[in-house]
Amino acid sequence: MLTIRGAQRCTGMNVQCRAFSVSRALDVVCPATGKKVNSYEEDTIETIRQKSKKAAAAQHSWAKVPLKEKIKIIDQFGKTLEQNREKYAKDLSAETGKPITQAHNEIKGVQPRINFFTDNVSVALETHLARTTETFHEEVRKEPLGVIANISAWNYPYFVGANVFLPALLTGNTVLYKPSERCPQTGLNIAESLHASGVPKDVFVPIIGKGAAGEAMLDLPEISGVFFTGSLSTGRKIAQTVGQRMLRLQLELGGKDAFYVSDDVDVDKAASALADGAFYNTGQSCCSVERIYVNEKVYEKFVKRFVDEVKTFKMGEPADPTTYIGPLTLPTQIDVLEAQVQDALAKGAKVLVGGKRASRAGNYFEPTVLVDVNHKMDVMVQESFGPIIGIQKVTNTEQAIQLMNDTIYGLTSGVYTRNEKEAHKVMTSVSSGTTYWNACDRVSPFTPWSGRRGSGIGATLGQDGIQAFVQPKSYHFIKP
Repeated sequence: MLTIRGAQRCTGMNVQCRAFSVSRALDVVCPATGKKVNSYEEDTIETIRQKSKKAAAAQHSWAKVPLKEKIKIIDQFGKTLEQNREKYAKDLSAETGKPITQAHNEIKGVQPRINFFTDNVSVALETHLARTTETFHEEVRKEPLGVIANISAWNYPYFVGANVFLPALLTGNTVLYKPSERCPQTGLNIAESLHASGVPKDVFVPIIGKGAAGEAMLDLPEISGVFFTGSLSTGRKIAQTVGQRMLRLQLELGGKDAFYVSDDVDVDKAASALADGAFYNTGQSCCSVERIYVNEKVYEKFVKRFVDEVKTFKMGEPADPTTYIGPLTLPTQIDVLEAQVQDALAKGAKVLVGGKRASRAGNYFEPTVLVDVNHKMDVMVQESFGPIIGIQKVTNTEQAIQLMNDTIYGLTSGVYTRNEKEAHKVMTSVSSGTTYWNACDRVSPFTPWSGRRGSGIGATLGQDGIQAFVQPKSYHFIKP
């Protein structure tokens, strides 16, 4: 996930930030080979300021564009993505290491989001009649926030980005869009498609750079909202900075998503679904299944079936359509996973498969399954964000619920059971923004995507995700 790293903070627009005074090259390295993919010119503090001023100047005219015209433009954006999907998927795969089939799936998955937002945005913009009498009239209208700072992520750049910029643009905002420094070409491809579809260049503006560029965006006087996807530690820093400015803030952060497997399940189906939920995108999803609690009555059978499923996952080159497990995008994440494995082993866990970096070039880590785990181990309490899972035996539903709530995060959770009453018990007892019954790692544009506690604040998707980009204004009309 994107992290704004420790470059010099630009605290005020009159401060000279030497770190940004001269443009530098941003090199992108392929996670599968370690070789440079391309080099890009980073924005400087001056170019970021110029872009922000232009976006602010363009916002008023963009807001006046009829909604039907905006919808037409965004519909065309979906067609443009599809026309260029082959190239865009290759770029995404080369930059992040995402297996090519999964890269195609992500780009295709933008269309349902487009459909939802274009079908439902008018509801968010409706004028609401509050009260009327013979002498006065009161109503509430919705207005755009203004300029949106969208600091996006590398693990699902199309999904994560579209969740923000689509409703932002449709509701009349302009967007300063900073893709992760891990996938700048993907960010430029998104901008290219939007511009080709009819979005003016000053309405959707890409900013290229590392974490320091994202930090500089927080100080821009023109911005009215900050929407960030990334790590909890960075989210906290952003909240401290943005809170002083009283801006609209939305943070989509990490997770330690927990699932309970009851004793009445179809073990084969549950194991297959949860294995995919844990290892899809090489485990690099905020909502990846990261810990599983299994009723003792089916524990042994479940673990065996789960391991058998994981062993079928093919690790390989991202460009191979049959590859399921690709390289980790961040080379430093291998150190995190190795440390979690060693910590777990030292405290009594067992590795049933994987457990180490792969013996091949690139940032590969073997799909790893740990058992005999507990909450004294980092792998069960700290975010992993990679192809690793801990499976813990529990005696009953109550114990599972207690352990599932033992976390600083609260993104997703779920239960596998045939019993609807038991499913309801788990789903209502575990604190998370999204919960599942006999499903996992699933996002719907029709429902809000939100987190509790360390998983963030605010929501994307659903009507809540559209309302995030508008603000109410009360109108009082008094008859003379």
